[in-house]
Amino acid sequence: MTIARYFEDFEVGAVREFGDYHVTEAEILEFAGKYDPQPFHLSDEAAKKTLFGGLCASGWHTCSMVMRMVVDAMPPGENGALGSPGLDELRWLKPVFPGDTLRVRSTVLDKKESRSRPDMGSVFLQNEGVNQKDEVVVRFKPIVMYRKHPQG
Repeated sequence: MTIARYFEDFEVGAVREFGDYHVTEAEILEFAGKYDPQPFHLSDEAAKKTLFGGLCASGWHTCSMVMRMVVDAMPPGENGALGSPGLDELRWLKPVFPGDTLRVRSTVLDKKESRSRPDMGSVFLQNEGVNQKDEVVVRFKPIVMYRKHPQG
């Protein structure tokens, strides 16, 4: 599948899978220590006493890993990505454990031309983080603004 660079390149219904992110215990502990210091993110022993059954990544860390894979998959050089005004329906569906390997499945749900800016539009996606067992661990719907193809 061709990597979309500009608004016109996105096709509603298109699905793309990419990424290969290996989750380490050290990274889980580092992220949790800085940003989400809950016991089940900081200690395997403490986490065993919870419904997770073992040390797991913060949901925010999981989102960050998915975002890294999204950025790494962007086409090199010029592209029309203009950022995002936000996302909808963030759901953490399964815990992410040390040793898991994640990838991204991105589906184009819709796209709309801007009413106020004829040179751009918004693309509505569903992004899923999927582990090595094909289980969806996180799902969210970003809205991404894209420029249209340059004229000329």
